[in-house]
Amino acid sequence: MPRPTTPATVPEAVLRTSIVERLFARDGDERPLFTHQDHVRGVEHTLTWAEFAARVRVVAGELRRVAAPGERVAILAGQELAYPLAFFGALAAGLIAVPLMVPANRAQADRLAGVLADASARVWLTSSAEAARLPEHEPVVVVDELTGPGADPVPATPDSPAYLQYTSGSTREPAGAVIPHRAIVAACWQGSLAYGVDEGTTCAGWIPFFHDMGLIQLLCLPVFSGGRSVFMAPAEFVHRPARWLRQLAEYPAVFTAAPNFAYDLAADSDTGEDLDLSGVRVALNGSEPVRPRTIERFQEVFGPRGFRREAQRPSYGLAEATVYVASAGEEGPRGAVFDREALAQGRAVETDGGQELVSVGRPVGQLVRIVQDGREQPEGLVGEIWVHGENVADGYWGRGDAGAFGAELDGLGGWLRTGDLGVVHRGDLYVTGRLKDLIVIDGRNFHPQDIEAAAGEAHPAIRRDRVAAFGVADDDGEGAVVVAERVRGAEADDREVTRAVLRAVSREHGLTLRAVRLVPSGGLPRTSSGKVARSAAKARYGGDRG
Repeated sequence: MPRPTTPATVPEAVLRTSIVERLFARDGDERPLFTHQDHVRGVEHTLTWAEFAARVRVVAGELRRVAAPGERVAILAGQELAYPLAFFGALAAGLIAVPLMVPANRAQADRLAGVLADASARVWLTSSAEAARLPEHEPVVVVDELTGPGADPVPATPDSPAYLQYTSGSTREPAGAVIPHRAIVAACWQGSLAYGVDEGTTCAGWIPFFHDMGLIQLLCLPVFSGGRSVFMAPAEFVHRPARWLRQLAEYPAVFTAAPNFAYDLAADSDTGEDLDLSGVRVALNGSEPVRPRTIERFQEVFGPRGFRREAQRPSYGLAEATVYVASAGEEGPRGAVFDREALAQGRAVETDGGQELVSVGRPVGQLVRIVQDGREQPEGLVGEIWVHGENVADGYWGRGDAGAFGAELDGLGGWLRTGDLGVVHRGDLYVTGRLKDLIVIDGRNFHPQDIEAAAGEAHPAIRRDRVAAFGVADDDGEGAVVVAERVRGAEADDREVTRAVLRAVSREHGLTLRAVRLVPSGGLPRTSSGKVARSAAKARYGGDRG
């Protein structure tokens, strides 16, 4: 389902020029490239293209001294200028970067230890602000303290590994998608076409750099396109969402990106500040299911301040595809209302009063197919989303292309099996759920995110973005359980809240929940990117009938 106005494949010339070569092609440019907004200290720090390229040379020179070509180097820094310096310095030195985070708690520390062991990352890169928080290790390179003449970048071949993108799963063994150099430039080329990113674009936001979306949107895409990146730390957005809106208003021709919950949080936390958001070209909504109510609520709040509805771009992607798979076009968000029973049986049939889904648009520069039992499905039938393109990773580190990678369809190999369920309707892709999370009761399929949405809206005492639904099996057969965090300070009785959830899920989906469990704020486990970790929630709360 390629867009008719764009090529279906990435041009060969794009694939032959690495992201590092694109950086150094502009090493005399005095325009700003990276700007870090430090709200804790109330200052901004900016590096021009020329300054950044010169400092990347210094980092690359040091790394060539302490590491051999092809070694993995872990990046353990905060959301600061040291992070892009470390990332591009590693690539320029011919090494394989492993973008990570400094752990803030025991669970994150345990996961980090597993990732570091899986990647065999001997060298750690950090910043002066974070060095003291790291455990004892040698060697540690503090990138913002380095001086010296530096070194020229090591030429990279399109198929050589550039970095390992570890997925945010919480209960399984860490899996690092091997992202080759060609996949970076392919994904950036796709994103630049899909979202109209060029030299005049400001890529703005707060998505963490260790997350696949933040790495591409805020670090790689500006370098690829010749634009600019303006960023802040994720915690600074969460504590005061108005900071993100001010950022979008203060810079020209903005391309921003965030998960669905961030748009809800921004609208719900609106201060009424007088802002001009007419300069926001694109606001990508991805990484989790896009809710129709979120789109309308955000527009209701910020439309009067210049935000254009068509700037909202529901999108779909995943780490194994170097983020980008499909996106809404210049027309903005659109959707359809489907018959719930038919959708549960694998068919997309429009009706009145059914389940409204938001389209994630169409792909650019890659093939996307809906597959069931090894056969491509026609429009209107649900199946697994398969992806084929130069942006697809080369497998998982140490695991080859087994599992999700290397599938064959109609004589063409190298397909990525996403594990996501979807359907094509009127030429657009709709994501309907995830294979491994499907709840199957009495032969009917229920998607957890739909149950979570109904439960999250059931009562004001529930945190809308902190709900987990999963299937359980016992002597009574299959059932579904909902675990929801209470709003801190809410005085509603547990029985009242539970009844509200039971009624809402029954009304919306014709499903009687096996159990509803209410937990304090912070009681649900989350992934490194801040989303509820559904499988970990099931492991914690799924026993004894929930």
